[in-house]
Amino acid sequence: MVPENCPNCGADVPRRAKACLECGADEQTGWSDSAHAENLGLPEDNFDYAQFVKEEFGGAPKPRGISWLWWITALGLVLLFLFLFFR
Repeated sequence: MVPENCPNCGADVPRRAKACLECGADEQTGWSDSAHAENLGLPEDNFDYAQFVKEEFGGAPKPRGISWLWWITALGLVLLFLFLFFR
């Protein structure tokens, strides 16, 4: 069965073509299931997801509390509210 797009180079393949017009791939060199899966860029069976996340994102994010700046801002707003309320 001829694919619509060449799995080797991605070019459009005519419906009854024997080989890709761009790269020359055919059933034996580029349209077989193994050749089709090789060019997809999928991870291998021994893919370590934790290692991938560490390399891509620098490890797990560190949980942080509320910044001291927000505590000071909240305290200032409460004091301002109390000052205006009792005035």
